[in-house]
Amino acid sequence: MSDEPNRDTGPYAADGDWTPREEPGGEPDAEHNGSRRTGARRLIPTWRMVVGTVLTVILVISGGMVAGYLLVDIPEPNPHAVSQSNVYLYSDGSRIAVDGDYNRESVPLDEISRGAQHAMLAAEDRNFYSEPAVNLKAMSRAAWNMMTGGSTQSGSTITQQYVKNYYLTQEQTVTRKVKEFFIAIKLDNEVSKDEILQGYLNTSYFGRNAYGIQSAAQAYYGKDADALTIAEGAYLAALVNAPSAYDVKAHPENTDRAETRWRYVLRGMVEEGWLSKQKRKAMDFPEPDPVKPSTSLSGQRGYLVNAVNDHLIDSGIISAGRLRSGGFTIRTTIDREKQDALVDAVDAELVSRLDEENRKVDTYVRTGGTSVDPQTGEVVAMYGGENFVEQYTNTATAREYQVGSTFKPFVFTSALDHDSTTQDGQPVSARTVYDGTSGRPAEVDGRPTDFAPENEDQVDYGPVTVSEAMDKSINAVFAQMGVDVGVENVRETATALGIPDSVIDPKVGASISLGVSPASTVDMAEAYATLANHGMHRDATLVTKVTRGAETVDLPERKEKRVVPRDAADTTTAVLESVVEGGTATAAQSAGRPAAGKTGTAEEDKAAWFAGYTPELATVISVVGKNPETGAQEPMYKALGLRRINGGGPPAEIWGAYTAAALEGEPVKDFDLDTRGPVLPTAPPSEDTDPSGPPATDVPTEEPPTQPTDPGIPTPPTETPDPTGGPSIPPDPTTGGTDGGTTDGGTTDGGTADGGATDGGTTDGPGGEAWGGTSSGYGGGQSTGEVGAGEDGGG
Repeated sequence: MSDEPNRDTGPYAADGDWTPREEPGGEPDAEHNGSRRTGARRLIPTWRMVVGTVLTVILVISGGMVAGYLLVDIPEPNPHAVSQSNVYLYSDGSRIAVDGDYNRESVPLDEISRGAQHAMLAAEDRNFYSEPAVNLKAMSRAAWNMMTGGSTQSGSTITQQYVKNYYLTQEQTVTRKVKEFFIAIKLDNEVSKDEILQGYLNTSYFGRNAYGIQSAAQAYYGKDADALTIAEGAYLAALVNAPSAYDVKAHPENTDRAETRWRYVLRGMVEEGWLSKQKRKAMDFPEPDPVKPSTSLSGQRGYLVNAVNDHLIDSGIISAGRLRSGGFTIRTTIDREKQDALVDAVDAELVSRLDEENRKVDTYVRTGGTSVDPQTGEVVAMYGGENFVEQYTNTATAREYQVGSTFKPFVFTSALDHDSTTQDGQPVSARTVYDGTSGRPAEVDGRPTDFAPENEDQVDYGPVTVSEAMDKSINAVFAQMGVDVGVENVRETATALGIPDSVIDPKVGASISLGVSPASTVDMAEAYATLANHGMHRDATLVTKVTRGAETVDLPERKEKRVVPRDAADTTTAVLESVVEGGTATAAQSAGRPAAGKTGTAEEDKAAWFAGYTPELATVISVVGKNPETGAQEPMYKALGLRRINGGGPPAEIWGAYTAAALEGEPVKDFDLDTRGPVLPTAPPSEDTDPSGPPATDVPTEEPPTQPTDPGIPTPPTETPDPTGGPSIPPDPTTGGTDGGTTDGGTTDGGTADGGATDGGTTDGPGGEAWGGTSSGYGGGQSTGEVGAGEDGGG
């Protein structure tokens, strides 16, 4: 059969001979007989081409997706996202302050009200729990707009927004969107939806420098996130869209826009079944609190926060870097009521008396105070200054000012602890008689030394008991006692009681006894608390609990340790009770209960101290002079309108007012003392009693001293000893004497006698203490014998 087409029938039938068909406008194709596609038909793809192209695109996209998923890892959180505030609490759990570079406090989802959670979903992603991690349609629209120069849009799910907040940045670029896409998919496969929502709520910005819904709840409504109402939660959810614009207090002109957005959120909640129509109809717009300037660290808050931070770091509890990263909740030992009582006492007894406009010296006055529970070592109150935002330095914790005569009880305690004896071998006790002659050289082995400090106002007291010398703060007695005990023994006792060894100059000599070393009110309160606790010491602490999320930070074990014998501590307490009853600290009687304490005044009245305690509280108050412009220490003569500022004045008055308020309602307790023999003599010593060898003071003068400075443990000169100076002997109870009781430093001549019992131990004349072995005092001669008399008397 022929393969040739039938020319007679079908499509090939023709009148003449058959010829191949030609393509229009061309020669016939010899091979295909003119069937090739040309012209416009060539532009139309075949179905095979379409299918192949689609498959290729799908393969490329799929490969890119797989490659992107494999190559893009979930990164570490960006530093800003994990930076949180630290929250500081009073001992009762109420809030002191929130501090940190970012005002963020992350909370678990169950500490965010259900209404606030639903409001956020209604505002940002209603299908969050049912949809995948990314919304391709919305993302495609956003990507197209960015590539074509249109408006930038989010097009993001809550998962993607969380990824942006927590792992990436806020920039609107294609690169960031691609990373966000793959990280969101991975994250959605690795963590639960609840975890993602929790993270989103804790990283979103709500305006008012509030990061996270907990900080926002505090900033706008003054409450925690778990207490937010549905209406309040809806307003916060509305803010995320435009935090600054929708703050109706900062921008009242945008109130209509903000309320429109708020209604949109609530409508979404109704549509999703999270809110009934009836409840919605009953809701009014929840007006937020007014915008307030940042006061989180104003007043005492900043001082407390800094003190706690320093304590945590210095104690090795938390590193500085970790603390700075935030997220810690720190429960402190600060008792809110006692803290308020201390602030009120300072305001009433000192701040209210300042007149900075008319008395320049009043601009120098600063106050610090620390109160410690002797049984636990917990700091229950602290006063750092008038206002942290105006006076940054914490006067309570600063170790800048010499403590003066408040150091003398440590010398006496050390004498008892070490069973020290006087120059003639008599044991040192409260009734031991010393020579109180001003400027009399201290003796070593019966020979006078170059260490001969003055008493305040250069008053000669003659033979006095140790107890009376503490009442009147006689430098001469404690200078000699310090030599009798030994500088190293005194240092050892002071550090055992609670004074850091680092604050005591290693080169200090016999003048250590007169308080030439600086210390903070915290240091001194810890040491005096040890005396109040019968010689049992606990390190002072400011914190009881530290947590970060589910983590509880370990705190060092704080063991109670006996550092001096009970009878030594209790004998010192008995002697210090006398100081309050009739010595330089009678102003402290305003506490209205048994108290023990010691006054002190530093050189040139640059600092005045009162350190005292009851069985329940040990509290130390300092009033210091500091130039606000240069930071230099300044004298406080005539500050507050007083002739001078000394320990028996404002510091003791503040102490009394605070202690009375802090212990109001508490039963009055007497000291339970186990003393080493009788404390007070049955009769004052007579003038004929042979007292201890020459005492010494170290009071600086305006003019250079003619004698050398503190020689350490003085070296006896070669001259013949003064035949009138002998070692101390116990007083003869059958003989009379002078300078006993409260005369000349007790309760006469100016309310507290020549300076309220003359805190001579710290020399409280202009020039204050006797420092470092200088032989003449700056006080008495300059004051015409009136220094310390009258209303501002007292050491």
